[in-house]
Amino acid sequence: MKKRLSYILIAAGIIATSLSSCKKYLDELPDNRAELNTIDKIGKMLVGAYPENAYVVVSELSSDNVDDVGPVYLNYSRFIEQIYKWDDITETTNDGIDRVWSACYSAIASANAALQAIDEQGNPASLSAQRGEALLARAYNHWILVNMFAQNYSKKYSATDLGVPYMTKGETTLNPKYERNTVQEVYGFIKKDIEEGLPLINDASYANSSVAKYHFNRAAAYTFASRVALFMEDWAKVVEYSTEALGNNPATTLRDYATIASFSASYDNTTRAYNASSLKANFLIATAYSAMGTTFRGSSTNNRVNHGGTIAKFETTFAKQVFGTAVSSTDYRVRVFGYVSTTANKVLFPHNAYMFEYTDQVAGIGFTRGVFTPITSEEALLNRAEANIHLKNYSAAIADMQIHINNNTINNPATISETSINSWANSFAYFTPSVPTPKKELHPDFEFEKGGTQENMIHALLSLKRLQFLHTGSRWFDVKRYGIEITRRTAPGVFNANNFPITVTDNTLKVRDNRRAIQLPQDVINAGLTPNPR
Repeated sequence: MKKRLSYILIAAGIIATSLSSCKKYLDELPDNRAELNTIDKIGKMLVGAYPENAYVVVSELSSDNVDDVGPVYLNYSRFIEQIYKWDDITETTNDGIDRVWSACYSAIASANAALQAIDEQGNPASLSAQRGEALLARAYNHWILVNMFAQNYSKKYSATDLGVPYMTKGETTLNPKYERNTVQEVYGFIKKDIEEGLPLINDASYANSSVAKYHFNRAAAYTFASRVALFMEDWAKVVEYSTEALGNNPATTLRDYATIASFSASYDNTTRAYNASSLKANFLIATAYSAMGTTFRGSSTNNRVNHGGTIAKFETTFAKQVFGTAVSSTDYRVRVFGYVSTTANKVLFPHNAYMFEYTDQVAGIGFTRGVFTPITSEEALLNRAEANIHLKNYSAAIADMQIHINNNTINNPATISETSINSWANSFAYFTPSVPTPKKELHPDFEFEKGGTQENMIHALLSLKRLQFLHTGSRWFDVKRYGIEITRRTAPGVFNANNFPITVTDNTLKVRDNRRAIQLPQDVINAGLTPNPR
């Protein structure tokens, strides 16, 4: 040991001598980008604070927005089958749960690195906007993780339900061991980051308004805050945050369907127009390495499990809705695309854009990417309406629902009222897999008045949300929050036919089913993190 130590000391002496001759050379770091010591460098670090892989495919195919449309459609990989049947997902693609997990924690690491650098600079006022964005990004990534890999937030159960590790600093040890925070703890940390970060968000920090849509700008931050408050059942805060996002005149944030409709001859062009940074309604835009753009497109990709004709006719796009009934694909403000052929049986809204990123244009190879808008003005408006329903401020809720309906649904929609909403909801029996309707039994952990106006308004609100956010994965989170049970079925048929032969399976996702919390990636379990119960 002494001999080894002497060698080290001798070597240290040699190094010290040699370093004196090149001190000037090393006065400047070889790669000064490693030091996050300027606004520009910290800002660039925050580009990495948003996940490069998305939850959309897994959450959408886990929800009741999809059916098995029949064995004639052959694109049914083991990965898709595992998602659809709520099996533990062991297969992987760019949409795999291992990619979602690592992408979110990688983004969290970038946010934490930025926060550490800001602290090391003394937390100056000049870096307040960057600090606010880093806190919101950290909260957002943890929100994705806890809602994918844990049960929904519940005042009744979250104190003991397993959540995810909440990372508030960069890792400095080799092979660290982590413990899972409870769902309640995770939401507590998310809320803390949001409350600290919101006042710091400054849209003036983005010189380019289109770039701002890929970051937590003010409207996106307050809408996300309203989402978290909604999930935590803090109805008054939802109203407060949504109002901050929308301003005094929500109409100024509405989606420009006239511009989108001008691209309606092409599905791909329409999806790009729908997700454009120029649209005021798109508060936060995200890109991801994902097959979402081809899965929810008129192609054979994942054609066996998708939003098919049965759901479209009886539950969503062509079902009787509170605003009216669409009978053709052009009745909606943005065209419904129906692909019924030997290769695809899909009824789609143009909500996900497909992109291909070439790594070698000559060889024609690269990565499939998707573009979607995870935070929009429609969410802020509908979150506020939902909160006001729970507060029994029905007139305020109806006013927001009407604003949404007038701009985002069919041409010449109906004017709604308590009477019309009750009439619409009461015209349906509760959904069963073999006799589907838009009205599904609700089993949330929070209280609401069943069998009357409040329940009927919730049904109308959830149906509006289901349509507006079709193919974006958010329906899965509403299924979890409201304890909606799902039974898998085979339901072939084209959306304009009258005969829908439905075969019901015995695979039902019950209330508080363990499978509502997607199992952790196997390598994460192998590393020692406690798996979800099964």
